[in-house]
Amino acid sequence: MLLKRELLEDIKAGKVDLVFRRWSRPTVRAGGTLKTKVAILAIDAMDEMDPAEVSLADAQRAGVADLDAFRRWLDSMKPGHLFHRIRLRYLGGDQNGTGA
Repeated sequence: MLLKRELLEDIKAGKVDLVFRRWSRPTVRAGGTLKTKVAILAIDAMDEMDPAEVSLADAQRAGVADLDAFRRWLDSMKPGHLFHRIRLRYLGGDQNGTGA
């Protein structure tokens, strides 16, 4: 799962704790970790859902201002038949995503 650096920085700062993904096959799992350019992230939970069920609060927790912006972002995503809400958090690591 690729995340843009700006989003990674917001996760590290505690401003973002949700991301959404539409895909054919999940590339992360609940209870796992994700090594990124910024640090290691913990994947705390994954919920398969319908994109229409995304609330304003969830969109904002993902760093999106409102539901219209969320829908525009969703339209720009790659196609896929699975849609997940992923709760994650900064776990640690250095700028290369390694160490503690």
